[in-house]
Amino acid sequence: MGDAIGEILPLALGITISPIPIIAAILMLLSPRAKRTSVGFLLGWVLGIILAVGVFTLISQLLPEDDPAASAPIAGSVKILLGLLLLLLAGKQWGGRPTEGESPQLPGWMKAIDTMTAAKATGLGFLLSALNPKNLIMGAGAGVAVGGAGLGSGQVTLVIAMFTVVAAASVAVPVIAYLVAATRMGGPLDVLRQWLTKENSVVMATLLVVMGVVMIGKGIGNF
Repeated sequence: MGDAIGEILPLALGITISPIPIIAAILMLLSPRAKRTSVGFLLGWVLGIILAVGVFTLISQLLPEDDPAASAPIAGSVKILLGLLLLLLAGKQWGGRPTEGESPQLPGWMKAIDTMTAAKATGLGFLLSALNPKNLIMGAGAGVAVGGAGLGSGQVTLVIAMFTVVAAASVAVPVIAYLVAATRMGGPLDVLRQWLTKENSVVMATLLVVMGVVMIGKGIGNF
């Protein structure tokens, strides 16, 4: 189980550091319906992560078991492919970064956050975690690692739970902090939002390059 945890934690951190969901959560915390929408968003975010990792774990468990050596090259090829996809996403992020003096462009749906209901916030959190290409690739990599580790059902559940806790931390921490001390969190959250908005593309591009190289290296190690 230790090897599986070592493989999935860097991927979980890759999801944790994603600026867009953090910005979305902060905007909800600064909106008129802060508590309901932020909690709904966090719930959807967690459910999406669990679904993505769980599905790929099940798929990975279908790889050949009678000959352990036979599944290693398959898992390695999948990891290399996922790593290359992450590098392509990194190039796209870097190419889309704002030039000097240009205001960063954020998704249009962020403008509607002030009018969102808790149900819509939950759906948004789910879509951003389960269907976002970068998160999906991270979840796939984690699923391949967990499913191919030969763990029992209890161990698989524990590892996926650890992955989910780490991956969801960047959204969970500001939401919980706001619920505990709402009056003191407004200023710091707005400062963090401004910084993440400005540096979103650079942070994401750097993160994706690192994760892509790591995943390719792990894939090569399976051969």
